[in-house]
Amino acid sequence: MSFAEALRSALGNLAAHKLRSALTMLGMIFGVGAVIAMMSIGAGAERRAMEMIERMGVRNILVRSKQNVKRDDLEEMRKKSLGVSERDALAILDGVPGVELAAPIVEVDSYKIMAGGERSEAKVLGVSHRQQALMRLEVAQGRFLDGLDERQHDQVAVIGSDVARDLFGYESALGRQFKINDVWFEVIGVLGDSGGAESFEGVRVGTPAEEIYVPVSTALRKFDRDPLEAPLDEIVVRLESSVSPRSTATTIRGLLDRIHAGADDFELVVPEALLEQSRRTQQLFKRVMGGIAGISLLVGGIGIMNIMLATVLERTREIGVRRAVGARRADIRMQFIVESFAISLLGGISGVIMGVAIAGIVALYAGWPTVVTATSILLSTMVSLAVGLVSGIYPAVRAAELDPIDALRYE
Repeated sequence: MSFAEALRSALGNLAAHKLRSALTMLGMIFGVGAVIAMMSIGAGAERRAMEMIERMGVRNILVRSKQNVKRDDLEEMRKKSLGVSERDALAILDGVPGVELAAPIVEVDSYKIMAGGERSEAKVLGVSHRQQALMRLEVAQGRFLDGLDERQHDQVAVIGSDVARDLFGYESALGRQFKINDVWFEVIGVLGDSGGAESFEGVRVGTPAEEIYVPVSTALRKFDRDPLEAPLDEIVVRLESSVSPRSTATTIRGLLDRIHAGADDFELVVPEALLEQSRRTQQLFKRVMGGIAGISLLVGGIGIMNIMLATVLERTREIGVRRAVGARRADIRMQFIVESFAISLLGGISGVIMGVAIAGIVALYAGWPTVVTATSILLSTMVSLAVGLVSGIYPAVRAAELDPIDALRYE
């Protein structure tokens, strides 16, 4: 018996018992679907992590103020520190080896952002002209802030694409005027689209599309700031490629501890360390989900073996007739192994469809990015076929070992 003949016979037997065949395939379907969904969700999470790290800058260290000062502690805190300041930025730049840039960021307390009758709920940040290089900001129209804007305290702004649509619709925003609180600004640049704001490993990462950038000197001079707030909200530190972000972060922490007299008013965020932590989390997630998927495939394989053993018992007389007319033991083994293979193949294909559908539903309704790869489809299909073949070996051997005379007598 050739493989093609065995496959036709197997498909005919499966078609003759549709419900039983469908129930037998369920384990394979769920197992393969779980593998593909797990791998696609994991790949999507990894891509999202990389996007978040790129926004923060893999060679950057973020020094952020902790807004935890109480008014009754003001006098005591004034003796120490109220958070990060321009003095810290200069100290880091001068005193820490391997630091290329240290750029300050101030978040403006904006209660009104208007242009004509239109409003926006954007986040307003006072930044250095180096911010574009530090955070890889893409300017779609116009230009970014420069050193002259910063030195002259110019009332100019670079706005995100979402902000431009909120304030000016689909007209060009370049050269247009808008108001932040009671201060007028001119739009000199519009940033490209970059997705929504997200939280990554407990750190909120904003999106340039929903932000407004003004010169940090303008933000400090033109807008009032609560005396209890830190002079700066954040300092972005760019490192040379030859230094380790983790060891440099330790050096920065020690320097700032001395400057701040031990006050716990700042925190360090190392994107590279966050990336490693994210990868460890994803690896754990993949192992857990892989174990669940493996159990599903194992259950599916047991189901196939169980049904094939029942089939051998059910078709004992048929096996005796085939042996009596000249079928070899190898032909009987091939017939049942191919039937088991066909069950796992059809179950695997159905599982692939189910896994892709689950990934699409997760991406659509849960807002979690998913990436279905050819590797996940190939791996899950090959595993299901292997499980099907292994599950069919014992029933096939048992069928081939039946004595023809006893098989013919079987009722």
